[in-house]
Formats: sequence, structure tokens, C-alpha cells
Amino acid sequence: MKLNINGLSVNTFGDPGNQSIIFIHGFPFDNTMWVNQINELKYNYFCVAYDVRGLGDSYVGDGQYVMEFFVEDLFFIINELHLNKPILCGLSMGGYIALRAIEKNQKMFGGLILCDTKSEADDNEAKLKRAANINMINTEGMESFAKMFVTNCFADESITELENIFNHTLKIAQHQNPIGVKGCILAIATRTDTTNFLQQINIPTLVLGGSFDKLTPPVQMRAMAEKIPNSEYAVVPRAGHLAPLENPDNVNDLLKGFLKRNFIH
Repeated sequence: MKLNINGLSVNTFGDPGNQSIIFIHGFPFDNTMWVNQINELKYNYFCVAYDVRGLGDSYVGDGQYVMEFFVEDLFFIINELHLNKPILCGLSMGGYIALRAIEKNQKMFGGLILCDTKSEADDNEAKLKRAANINMINTEGMESFAKMFVTNCFADESITELENIFNHTLKIAQHQNPIGVKGCILAIATRTDTTNFLQQINIPTLVLGGSFDKLTPPVQMRAMAEKIPNSEYAVVPRAGHLAPLENPDNVNDLLKGFLKRNFIH
């Protein structure tokens, strides 16, 4: 079912009586990046996937976003759908949103899945790269920026071996509203550092990332997982920064195993 909740495009799948899982996509994509996971899990779980403001079919507005707005959007969806202790599953930017939401009110959530993401805020070098990316959109347009960014998200092998998936993902990014995309870059740059909170996470947590991820490599993902008490960690083979798209079967197996061990469906 497709819903409009406070200007956000929200999609639900499955029985609302089942344990709920909220999927939060990465930048600069939309909720469809989770299609393989939702198709596998929707029969036993209530899956919710939405477009972050500024992207997909969600509202754009003035593009003046900060990370806290994204977190409040998530809380609004949870309240509107009356979700009881949903599991959060976020990739990259979606992971930033999930981590800050957990830090803000951990009691609201039943579990956490972090894919190809990190807890650290941007350092000065990263902030300068964000600024350069906004300038690239302004001077060269969305198509050029998306081609550069999306190419870096995929493992080199995936670009040729999964050509159709790469091209489809690239097309989604290229057709995003540039105001929304720049707003998301600003929001990502304003996120706070959640590293110190990792040791306080006490809900079941799975951390996974692609073996060829250039943006959040395995060594970085493992270090984050080690800071979260009793968390599970896994490397997804033959995948870059977009593991759920590049190796969906492996990611699905990891998700199903984690959910089976920790939740009743």
C-alpha cells in the first residue's frame, strides 16, 4: 500500500500484525533499493519502506534540510502507522538516520540493522567533499554528479556483471530533484557523531557491508560492530557500497538468520 504521510511517500507490505521492519534507503536513491529484501520478508514481517524527504516521491520543499529533520520524519511515520518497536534497517545515509533515531529514543525500537554505513560525523575533508558535490550539481548537473557518485558506490565487478542493475540505479539517481539532492548533502554534513553511543545500544543489532565497499570498507564496519555490545557482523561477498542490490541473496540470508534468531514472526 502506498501512503502519503506528512508529505513523505511511504510504502507498506505484508500483515500489519507481524513484527515491523522499516527500511531506510541510501543517498541519492529511493525506497526501491530494498525491493529484493522486501519481496523475501513481506510474508513474515510487516515491511515499511519510504522515500527520505527530497528524494523519490517525497516532498522537496526548499532543500534546507538537517539530519534532525530526517529523524523526526521517521518518528512521524512510526507514530502514524502505530508501529510497536519496529526494527530499523538503514543503508549509508539511512544508517545515519537510524543511528541518530536509536540514540534519541532507543526504547522505541526492537532491533537495528546497519548496512554499509558509519557512526562518525564528517571531518573537515569530508565536509569539503560535500561542498564540492553541491558545486558539481550546480555547475555540471545531476547527470554528471550521479554518474560519478553511483559508479563509486558499486564494486568495479558489479558495474559490468550487473550492468542492468547499475544502469537502473544510476537512472534513479539522475532523475532526482537537484534541490532535494543538495538538501540531503547538507543534512548528511550536519549529522552528529553517534560513535560514543554505540556502546549503549542494547537491542539486537546486525552490522553488514560489502567486501568491496570503497566508502565504508569492511575494516571500518567491523570496528563499528565491535563497539556495539553483542552485535553480529558479516561481510557480503562480491558487493560494494550497495550490498542489498549487488548481492541480494546473501543479504537476504543474513537478514533472515538474524531475524529468526532474535524475533518471532
